[in-house]
Amino acid sequence: MSKKQKKMLIRILVAAALMILLPFLPLKGYLEFALFMVPYLVIGYDILIKAGKGIRNRQVFDENFLMAVATLGAILLRDYKEGVAVMLFYQVGELFQSYAVGKSRRNISDLMDIRPDYANVEIDGKLEQVDPDEVEIGTTIIVQPGEKVPIDGVILEGKTSLNTSALTGESLPREAAEGDEVISGCINMTGLLRIRTTKEFGESTVSKILELVENSSSRKSRSENFISRFARIYTPAVCYGALALAVLPPLVRLLFLGLSPEWGDWIYRALTFLVISCPCALVISIPLSFFAGIGGASKEGVLVKGSNYLETLSQTKLVVFDKTGTMTQGVFEVSGVHHSSMEDKKLLEYAALAESASSHPISKSLQRAYGEPLDRSRVSDIEEISGNGVTAKVDSRLVAAGNAKLMRRLGVNYQECHHVGTVVHIAIDGAYAGHILISDVIKPHAKQAIANLKKSGVTRTIMLTGDMKKVADQVAAELGIDEVHSELLPADKVAKVEELLAGKGPKEKLAFVGDGINDAPVLSRADIGIAMGAMGSDAAIEAADIVLMDDDPLKIAKAIRISRKCLRIVYENIYFAIGVKLFCLALGALGIANMWMAIFADVGVMVIAVLNAIRALFVKNL
Repeated sequence: MSKKQKKMLIRILVAAALMILLPFLPLKGYLEFALFMVPYLVIGYDILIKAGKGIRNRQVFDENFLMAVATLGAILLRDYKEGVAVMLFYQVGELFQSYAVGKSRRNISDLMDIRPDYANVEIDGKLEQVDPDEVEIGTTIIVQPGEKVPIDGVILEGKTSLNTSALTGESLPREAAEGDEVISGCINMTGLLRIRTTKEFGESTVSKILELVENSSSRKSRSENFISRFARIYTPAVCYGALALAVLPPLVRLLFLGLSPEWGDWIYRALTFLVISCPCALVISIPLSFFAGIGGASKEGVLVKGSNYLETLSQTKLVVFDKTGTMTQGVFEVSGVHHSSMEDKKLLEYAALAESASSHPISKSLQRAYGEPLDRSRVSDIEEISGNGVTAKVDSRLVAAGNAKLMRRLGVNYQECHHVGTVVHIAIDGAYAGHILISDVIKPHAKQAIANLKKSGVTRTIMLTGDMKKVADQVAAELGIDEVHSELLPADKVAKVEELLAGKGPKEKLAFVGDGINDAPVLSRADIGIAMGAMGSDAAIEAADIVLMDDDPLKIAKAIRISRKCLRIVYENIYFAIGVKLFCLALGALGIANMWMAIFADVGVMVIAVLNAIRALFVKNL
């Protein structure tokens, strides 16, 4: 509990004690008034000050004005106990709301407490702690066990387990060793690491995450904007309604019916009407629901840039995917050696040595599959033939490694591969030796992700890719994707998304999931853009509305379900608060509701709505 909250709690206890004690004393007249004003001012002085400032600044109609008028009116009618009670219970509700909001903020702060306080830089053989903002790209930093990785970089020396739960929601530690990339915000659990930084702190992962979360509250949803507009119209309307209730019925009784006006009774009804009408439950609980929903999503490694995107996500019916890096790992791996006239290991050795001078992903995959250090001195006369492959002498033998075009160019009879993927044909001394199949690897949870999306109410799943039709069709079939469009350029992807947007229903939203620079235009054009945050390009992350921190497509369905839970809670609070208010307002106008019912309609409804809103923070069972 904060210092401000503790101070309020003391004020509540003092006012409550005095309010309980005073009715037992034989008080009358001015003495009774003076003594009841003590607890009233103890508990309500700040409300009166805020109401006065609102009047001075011409922003009259807010909850402070309503409470000040209602309680002062009750005191003028000599209902001292009820005037103090209304203010007391209102402040109890405010304290509860302050504590609840503070708790949800602390939960999110704990989840996102990943900003490092310092970076260890070795200077003259000694470790010095410096501000991460001051560390330049290429600096070598030391991260000791138990410390956070302050800046993105590559491990130069050391081996460890990294706790990435604050970033990705993944509970299992990730192993990292020399040569591996590490991102800021992870916690080094075991070994000492020497890291060369690859980004400045302002561009590092941890900074991007904090920036996204900090800015998320500035983008309001339609529901929040509706509540703001509603409060601006509703509050003055009920104030004028209360004034009419206090004045018109007594005048009608006096002038037209010849009855006693009973001013006191009708003013009391008007004051009760004002207390009931206070829109606190709506104004507080709706933003809190979205704030809690964004926090719950952050806990699961899903960063939502604003509550408007959370609301849009809840209406998603079409999900469009990029393929490479989104549904597949974007890492080429050797998946088979076929029709080899020699041992598979030997064929891989010749292919890896012939390709050893190339940095192409296919060359790298051949070297990884071979799995042993390459002796480059065994290779000579390397010639790269653009669009075909390479030729080289390996141990004085002429090795050709490339596609079917290279085999035809060299006059080598080759065998077609019937599997889907990239085929590297190998010829040695002019004779065909076999071929190696290289293919992109589907992400482990990709198939389950599609199944979960369909369970979540997504009606169509579509894949757009620049890859060959044969490869795209096989991946789509394996994953269970409804529709696939292949061999597309970036502009073609935008055109296809435009076509899908034009063909969908008015209440259906389209989400696009991608990771590359070429996906940025489509991410911006879709109703909701979802980017892969761990391996995705900066352009894609910048253009997206939602970022998946661990690149796991399984999180998409979870994010949709979180958003729907959040919106369900928002509408529950709207219907509940307005329903109770209207019912109690009618009772108040008829003289059935007293101040105590008014307190429940205001403070009680607010407490229930805030409690309900906090449910959006917890997503364990989704």
